[in-house]
Amino acid sequence: MALLDPEAVVRVDGAARVGISVVRGAAAVAELVLATGGFARLARMAQPTLVNGAAGVVLTAGGRPHAVVAFTVRQGKIAEIDILGDPTRLRRLDLTVPDG
Repeated sequence: MALLDPEAVVRVDGAARVGISVVRGAAAVAELVLATGGFARLARMAQPTLVNGAAGVVLTAGGRPHAVVAFTVRQGKIAEIDILGDPTRLRRLDLTVPDG
């Protein structure tokens, strides 16, 4: 909760496996993260990346991007989380995985 902006928003595209499209408010976002097993479970599949120049992670399956999670940070807090799983949209993203 301490990392979330009070007005935090999560948006999930239609191809992701979570049955929601938008969640608003820090408490609701935190509840969603906990309900889906938290980010610790996803960390095993995640690789830090830049998504259109912003902080994010790419989740890979079989060596291909399976989903991308992009974060928007404002005043040191996570204000927006966008989760993209649609293969067509993933191909259009400018993904940069930093070396090291």
